[in-house]
Amino acid sequence: MIPTPIAVPDEVLDDLRDRLRATKWPRDAGNDDGFYGVRRTRLQPLVEYWADGFDWRAAEKAINVYDHYRVDVGDVPVHFLRRPGVGPNPVPLILSHGWPWTFWHWSKVIDRLADPGAYGGDPADAFDVIVPSLPGFGFSTPTTPDMNFWKIADVWHELMTGVLGFGKYAAAGCDVGALISGQLAHKYANELYGIHIGSALKLTLFNGDRGWDLSGGHPIPEGLPPEIHDRIVHLERRFAAHLAAHVLHPSTLGYGLADSPAGMLAWILERWLSWAGSEHAFTDDELLTHATIFWAGNAIDSSIRTYANNNRYPWTPTHDRTPIIEAPTGITFVGHEDPPGVHTPEERVQNFLAGDRAPWYNHTNITAHPTGGHFIPWELPTEWTDDLQRTFRPLR
Repeated sequence: MIPTPIAVPDEVLDDLRDRLRATKWPRDAGNDDGFYGVRRTRLQPLVEYWADGFDWRAAEKAINVYDHYRVDVGDVPVHFLRRPGVGPNPVPLILSHGWPWTFWHWSKVIDRLADPGAYGGDPADAFDVIVPSLPGFGFSTPTTPDMNFWKIADVWHELMTGVLGFGKYAAAGCDVGALISGQLAHKYANELYGIHIGSALKLTLFNGDRGWDLSGGHPIPEGLPPEIHDRIVHLERRFAAHLAAHVLHPSTLGYGLADSPAGMLAWILERWLSWAGSEHAFTDDELLTHATIFWAGNAIDSSIRTYANNNRYPWTPTHDRTPIIEAPTGITFVGHEDPPGVHTPEERVQNFLAGDRAPWYNHTNITAHPTGGHFIPWELPTEWTDDLQRTFRPLR
């Protein structure tokens, strides 16, 4: 394979700027508190900067510090970044992002994982790091219309074992990437060293008639302490809208988002701002780097359709052994996603162990942090790296 640098054509960037400058703005009256969604006072300056200030070529130069490849895995086009490990025996590691992530959300941990000695760590912890764009995301476009998380796991396994020729490898991921990694650890456990994930959800998350409903169709119980009730409402408000829209009507939404970069940015900016553990997690240049990757790959429609396909083509087990996810599993939890009633890292770990998700996993290393949000390797790169290294150290 020959590395192919990322090079978005000038005509794509020119068209993007023309569309941004022609944005038709709604009044957005009465939304100073953000109750109705992204505030125009936050979005419009960002759109104007995207059109007439943001330097994509500078971002592209930083991205191209790494080698990029494009391959067909079966009938699925896959873009991936590769950073060879620096150490005595680097372990192959594939990193799976989520939504609305891009492959570049891993950028703060790539070098730490590949060359730990450069960061004061042990070179024996080095990984040969593979960071693909999920099919239908970033530059892995266009993709097949039925792609979902467990089908992506099959693509990843073929990429790592067939295309790249690794006999055994490690996997890690967050959000949808955690489900992909979990499926790898379920179906291909014997060919994995193990996995490290955030969230640690069940692989049946999207199954059923109400796969679009975060609550599973259950009303909030009466008589809860106000703190618990308010936390339930807060978490559902944070996640419910995109789940419902993406599972039920992704194409209907996709027409508008694929045509309007301002509309696309508004939809994903809402999640970047509300899911992160801090409002300072992203600079404007960083937000627009990720947004330009979505736009340049024409990936917004196919990325959100993944949700619908997770429900339309339900996950089914390939074996009946327990734990369902057999490969050794490390887990990182963060404070911004603590469930109702949890206030400390210790409580978060105990909450997980006492729940119905823990028996799914062969969990060998669980860590919770008091800070951090949904984009863990971006927001807590040092902590994520340490957690992951600790998971795999005894597995090499």
